[in-house]
Amino acid sequence: MKVQFWGAAQTVTGSMHLVHHNGKKILLDCGLYQGKRKIAFEKNRKLPFDAKEVDAVVLSHAHIDHSGNLPSLYKSGFRGPIYATSASRDLAAIMLLDSAKIQTYDVKYVNKKRKKQKKKPFQPLYEQPDAVNTLRHFRTVEYDHLFQIFDGVSVRFHFAGHMLGAAIVELVLDSEQPGGKPTRLVFSGDVGRPDMPILRDPKTVDGVDYLIMEATYGNRIHPEGGDAKKTLKEAAESIHKSGGKLIIPAFSVGRTQELVYRLNQLFESGELPKIEVFVDSPLAVNSTDVFRKHVECFDDEMVDAILLEEDEDPLNFGGLTYIRSSDASKALNHYSKPCIIISASGMCEGGRILHHLKNNIEKENTMVLFAGYQAPHTLGRILLDGTLDRVKIYGQEYEVKANVCKLQGSSGHADQKELLDWAQETAANGDVKKIALVHCELDAATEFKKQLELRKLGPVLIPASGDEMQMDGK
Repeated sequence: MKVQFWGAAQTVTGSMHLVHHNGKKILLDCGLYQGKRKIAFEKNRKLPFDAKEVDAVVLSHAHIDHSGNLPSLYKSGFRGPIYATSASRDLAAIMLLDSAKIQTYDVKYVNKKRKKQKKKPFQPLYEQPDAVNTLRHFRTVEYDHLFQIFDGVSVRFHFAGHMLGAAIVELVLDSEQPGGKPTRLVFSGDVGRPDMPILRDPKTVDGVDYLIMEATYGNRIHPEGGDAKKTLKEAAESIHKSGGKLIIPAFSVGRTQELVYRLNQLFESGELPKIEVFVDSPLAVNSTDVFRKHVECFDDEMVDAILLEEDEDPLNFGGLTYIRSSDASKALNHYSKPCIIISASGMCEGGRILHHLKNNIEKENTMVLFAGYQAPHTLGRILLDGTLDRVKIYGQEYEVKANVCKLQGSSGHADQKELLDWAQETAANGDVKKIALVHCELDAATEFKKQLELRKLGPVLIPASGDEMQMDGK
């Protein structure tokens, strides 16, 4: 009985952990590794185990760094079931198809250059038929139900917050020795923050023996005093007065819906100026449709809003337009009235947001409001840091005259204190034998390990890729 750590080990992306028990192999997540293009491509293509030998996958949530390499697993011979919540399956349906489209497009673009250089063309990591075939293997189970996937192996999903459908995964593994006690292995997935809008708070799990825990922000406390709704109100008022555009780069799944929800609150209370709001991202539009189907994931405030609002839809309000077509997106370039545009990608590395920046960043009455984490070296990070007076978009330089700022208080990941509190409560009614820290850089893991040990939680492991955690199962 053991766990092998094959992804998100001393790094944040590519979540992938292989559980061995009673001759079965159960994969927890199968995410895309994201980093330098060449390294990421090779790492994602060459799985570190035989896909045909994996008996089942248990998916914590649909974010691409947790689900995005499932089509590669299928393409390599996996034919077992993929267990997830119904919300995760519905999001994965659109996200994996979108990921396949991007894989194909990126390789096509690269191959144009390789053809001129008379080099051998690349093949995409996977294509849309691989994503479709992968989706046929999904099996959905709702939260809080203990279900058996094999003899001696049962699973239960607990609310994780973080994003729609996200789950903390509890595995109950029968002892490999006659008369032995079952072993409870818990995989946190990504832990959300308490008291965030739309989704229910993350839950703790009782009776844990072994814990695989994310520590993305294990060395960081989110700044206090960030009032996202107030910031949005002030930004909207400023743009209404100046006659410009408020451009918000946002991740299509989760962050966009949170922004719309907060704007809806302002609209319902009469605090939002008379201003048009556009959500310009096909993936965001499709994801919002999925959100509306999953009331079981909503917190009490969101449910009350559905019941009390006249339109019964907290993700819609007067003056809001969802845009799918490219023609409607292009028309925004000529829109002369003050407006808010929420578009992807969230880090300004591709997608429609680049066109909005290209057409508006040289205008002093433009405001660019970042609503999420910006990775180093991305255009979003360069703009947010303000290190350059001119930036390149589609190979052409533009002078940055827009006002660039950040929306505080909207992170989807628990910070150090919130993670520590979650770990403390989870360990309170059990006898945790080992904690393995994943989904974090080494410096975050090292600091978080120290904090866990100060609370007498542990022993704590910081596994590297390929490391194992033995579980005695006695």
